[in-house]
Amino acid sequence: MSMTCLVRPLLRSLLLGGLVACAAGAQAQIKIGVVSSSTGPIALVGIPQKNTVPLLPTRAGGQTIEYISLDDASDPTASVSAIKKLINEEKVDALIGPSGSPNAMGVIQFVAEAGVPMFAPVGTAAVVLPMTEQKKWVFKTTQNDDLIAAALVQHMGRTGVKTLGFIGTADPYGDNWHKVLEGLAGKAGIRMVSAERFQRQDTSLTAQSLKTLAARPDAVLIAAPGSSSVLPQTTLHDQGYKGKVYQTHGAALPDFLKLGGKKVEGTILAASAMLVLDQVPDSHPTRKIAASYVAAYEKLHGSKPATFGANVFDAGLLLQAAIPVALKSGKPGTPAFRSALRDAVEQIRELPATQGVYNLSAADHSGFDERGRELITVKNGQWTLLK
Repeated sequence: MSMTCLVRPLLRSLLLGGLVACAAGAQAQIKIGVVSSSTGPIALVGIPQKNTVPLLPTRAGGQTIEYISLDDASDPTASVSAIKKLINEEKVDALIGPSGSPNAMGVIQFVAEAGVPMFAPVGTAAVVLPMTEQKKWVFKTTQNDDLIAAALVQHMGRTGVKTLGFIGTADPYGDNWHKVLEGLAGKAGIRMVSAERFQRQDTSLTAQSLKTLAARPDAVLIAAPGSSSVLPQTTLHDQGYKGKVYQTHGAALPDFLKLGGKKVEGTILAASAMLVLDQVPDSHPTRKIAASYVAAYEKLHGSKPATFGANVFDAGLLLQAAIPVALKSGKPGTPAFRSALRDAVEQIRELPATQGVYNLSAADHSGFDERGRELITVKNGQWTLLK
């Protein structure tokens, strides 16, 4: 089904009704559980996600929607407890979250067993690839790693990069990025000469940086989400590295610029146009809806959101588009409705959102194409479209 015609009604509902998302209370007929890491090591990812919940749609298909939001404190074990509580006690019809890749990977089994669709706003493509009977219950509202990596590797090839160093988190996010990057770089004739890993909570990366410097790579790619993306790059800078530094879309947040300062000047990453809305043409398919989201978030919270919040916002758009279809097959609170909701999301076509245009299918539960990425650099402390 084509979703282009739904953009105006979706926007109207979000902007007029969004601020009372959590106030539907006992009148709600559809219950959505949200798990975010608004405290703990990945709070810079989870806070904008939690803050976006009041902006989600409160009605769809003539039904009201209630959101039940829980914090897992960045702990994968707490994520499992929160998901089980939402499924078993709150009887939710769908889930949004958790914030972290390890957290999301750890709950897939329970989501699948319960037959509850989950919208994962996480970086790693491992939550949806390779597709399995369990993963068919998971949809991903961020661009898959291969889509982002392809843009970065193409830029490396155009600018003469021949050797590459890798520094990534020792978790599913870093694992998948290393796998994808190694394959794409090899095909492009770029040799990976070093690969270092670290924990998100590490406070020193001197050893990893020194080993990377010893390999003398033309460029280094850092694969880490949120605030954990900053320390590897500032450490390389302090130790005198002069080559190009690439980051993943995990670094696409305002705090990357604040925490990194001048040490992250010149960084190259690929991410959604939301970082550079004022620099893309009016015809860009995501500009209008992303600008509306940013304005609503800024009005409510007094600051601009990171793209991590937009991933939750997009989950709301997908749900609002799919719910009217699912209601034809079952009532909220029933297995029939939840199964129909999952099926309806798979049928979404050409739905513009903040992060790109969604075209989902049984094989593709992320659904992005090149319209979901832009090459961006840090220039004078600001995100700048790389032309």
